[in-house]
Amino acid sequence: MTLEVVVETLIKAVIVIGALLTGFAYLTLFERKVQARMQQRPGPNRVGPWGLLQPAADGLKLFFKSSSAPSSRDRFLYLLAPMISIMAALASFAIIPISGPGPLNFFGHPVGWYVMNVNIGVLWYFAVTSVGVYGIFLAGYSSNSKYSMLGALRSSAQMISYEMALGLSLVPVFILAGSARLVDIVNAQHTWWFILPLLPAFFLYLIAGIAETNRAPFDLPEAETELVAGYHTEYSGLRFALFFMAEYINMIIVSSVATIVFLGGWWGPLGILPGPWWFVLKVVVLLYVYVWLRATLPRMRYDRLMALSWKSLFPLSLAMMMITAIVVVAAQGTL
Repeated sequence: MTLEVVVETLIKAVIVIGALLTGFAYLTLFERKVQARMQQRPGPNRVGPWGLLQPAADGLKLFFKSSSAPSSRDRFLYLLAPMISIMAALASFAIIPISGPGPLNFFGHPVGWYVMNVNIGVLWYFAVTSVGVYGIFLAGYSSNSKYSMLGALRSSAQMISYEMALGLSLVPVFILAGSARLVDIVNAQHTWWFILPLLPAFFLYLIAGIAETNRAPFDLPEAETELVAGYHTEYSGLRFALFFMAEYINMIIVSSVATIVFLGGWWGPLGILPGPWWFVLKVVVLLYVYVWLRATLPRMRYDRLMALSWKSLFPLSLAMMMITAIVVVAAQGTL
């Protein structure tokens, strides 16, 4: 690896981290505005024009807020847990391509709109996001609180259960594209998006992705009526903000992966907009679905949540994978 590549990768990583943190801040404002409109109330509109500086005010409040912690906590694991969650969330975005090679140049050669373009692209996503469950479990374990521990156990079981359906729902995409590299998968959708032949797999991925991020109606780990705040009950101030950031950045990543593997990534109809704008537009639409579901659906019961994963999503994902493989092999046999 040359020095130019190292410098280019570091610069891209800094830009991506800055973009994700900004995206997280304004995603919280977007969620509050949309929910307020659905509930016929104004929403945040006092800090800055149209409330646009509300995320900055929230960040300052959390930064300067005094933190309290249980005296019987495991000090090392208690501090390590939120760091694992936020690092896993940020690292997951490294393989997301926002656009194809464009007019950007660095040291005289074209630069791709991604941090890494590795041949294990989707496998990197699965591996890094699965690390996030350690942060949640360690937060519950190290807090020495029954509410935190119950929330951590719920979240661990939920994330492991839905990880199976999440992974299997993407296998049909690999079969059609013939590659696990995300840039290859997007280029394979230049003429038609994979959502057309793989619509059931898209919905399976979307449901499993929402459950993976512990969002409503699958927000059992943070059920405030039963567990106060779940695994982060004993966290406050900046440490709580790190868990908050990880949750919203994971929402952006799940939406970005869905855009890449099912919705054609940066490809748009008729070439109306540049590629990156198409990518951002599709991600925003999927994030709106997140907010819409939170505002309209009640929280599921825990036994039904687990039954949905193992009795419905898992067998349907397996069936979708096998049907796609059979159809592709049969089509190749006729060529």
